[in-house]
Amino acid sequence: MSQPIHVAFILYEHMLFTSVTLPAEMLRAGEAHAKRHLGKGFRPLKLSWLSSAEHEIDNELGIRLQPSGELSEIAQQDYVIVPSIWRNPRPVIHKNPHLTNELMTSWQNGGTVIGVGTGVCFLAESGLLDGHPATTHWHYAEQFSRSYPKVDLKPDFFITQSERIYTVASLNALADVIVHLISLLYGSAAANHVQQNFSHEIRKPYEEQRYLEGAVDTHPDEQVAAIQFWLKNNYASELSLAQVAMQFDLSQRTFNRRFKAATGQTATDYLQSLRLETAKELLANSNLSIQDIAMSVGFNSQGLLTRVFKNKLNQTPSEYRKVVRKKLFS
Repeated sequence: MSQPIHVAFILYEHMLFTSVTLPAEMLRAGEAHAKRHLGKGFRPLKLSWLSSAEHEIDNELGIRLQPSGELSEIAQQDYVIVPSIWRNPRPVIHKNPHLTNELMTSWQNGGTVIGVGTGVCFLAESGLLDGHPATTHWHYAEQFSRSYPKVDLKPDFFITQSERIYTVASLNALADVIVHLISLLYGSAAANHVQQNFSHEIRKPYEEQRYLEGAVDTHPDEQVAAIQFWLKNNYASELSLAQVAMQFDLSQRTFNRRFKAATGQTATDYLQSLRLETAKELLANSNLSIQDIAMSVGFNSQGLLTRVFKNKLNQTPSEYRKVVRKKLFS
């Protein structure tokens, strides 16, 4: 059997139970779909419930969760979900000082950390968010800014993504991130299946909701910024850049000149970078074949994707997948 994907849910007093039970159920649903359809490439989930306390964690509804392990196991996890906290999070944070160190160790070992609502405070306490964007529950935003001035708080966003760190402000946003992760782990079919079963309303795609660190266009050319936004959402399009220029009522020469002046790189290089970064993410986190990844990001052939990888990263897609998965899942 393939090596399992390790996912840990952190448990502590006064946590919002839904912020661990909802993602757990969604992940299991994605796993079940993938098990039926992926065949040989399927990797099972190993879910753990970790706490500093040996006793059951309860809430005011009378529901109880039994920890399956200790916080020291966080460092070996591929994904860690830190739940939101009812009311003032400070007493819970003070009761769990070891959690912050374990979160930092997990991330340094290649794990992905997801903070939910006021549970994001634990990520801030660890130093993981220093200099990086984050969000939290709107009610606690002002206090969060005062407590963690080194964090680039984005209160107008429900989701932020920085490297392997996600923060979400609400349960709906958490559900969107879980759908996104299921897509990376098991493909778009499994993600669509889960989204249709857990969230019937039409929602914006994950990529349109998040604040992605390093992806904000700060130059003053609004038309080029609009083109960049279009390319980010249509990087797999079969349209040529000349056709994109025509779509924005620009000659190809003017398009190329203004794009380079505004961004410091050619439109070709910019588009290639978008496709490359998406391909890297899919190689690391999905079971799609390299040919399928090449087609899905707009490279049109496995050979072209391989040439770009060799040129930019000095390795083939297969070599990249082997190295990054060793870091992420070993």
